[in-house]
Amino acid sequence: MGKADADGPGLPDLPPEWGRVVVPDDASALAEEAEQIRRELRAGVASRPRRWHPSTVPVLVLLVAVIATVAGLVTVTWPRAGRGTPEPAAAGPDPTPAQFTGRALPALDLVDAEQSPVPLRGLLPAVVLLVDGCACPHQVTEAAAAAPAGVNIVTVAAESPQAAPDGVGVRALGDPAGGLRAFLHLPARSDAVTALLADRTGRIVLVVAEVGSIADYQAELATLAG
Repeated sequence: MGKADADGPGLPDLPPEWGRVVVPDDASALAEEAEQIRRELRAGVASRPRRWHPSTVPVLVLLVAVIATVAGLVTVTWPRAGRGTPEPAAAGPDPTPAQFTGRALPALDLVDAEQSPVPLRGLLPAVVLLVDGCACPHQVTEAAAAAPAGVNIVTVAAESPQAAPDGVGVRALGDPAGGLRAFLHLPARSDAVTALLADRTGRIVLVVAEVGSIADYQAELATLAG
């Protein structure tokens, strides 16, 4: 028992001269013709033009249509690594000075006047004054006068160290790579310094983006050596 293939919906159009073509429901009905083809192939006459039985052609056409359809679906749906351009991750807001409290001081190497490396974490506990925007000698002097014994006052300039005021015990260093400013995400100001206080364990106690006076961090400075 078979069904009309040329007139069925969704099937490819067949030449009218083939007449009404019937596709068998049972593929075994084509066993005789399949065996005939195999015999011809074995006999080496496969290249000779041959006449196809009308009932065989619709099966081949249907098979080709199915294969083409499946191949098209695979091509469309198959995931490809290069398809499209991934959206860049949205950058989060810069941390505020208060968000640095409790973080570890980065292990940065600064340079002294001879351009020799000086590990920043080797100077703890310390008040680090970033003076790359403003030398502000009065604020450096205030910090040195208020610092308890054992606390280092360190000034950090953008390139080479800036000379400290006379008679003030300050370690002047440079940060040519700008690593400390990059860590803090704070731009330099031409009228103020940035202060960073870190205890002897390397934990950041306080960051003051723009120091107005020693009062901005004097309470934390008094306990920094503990």
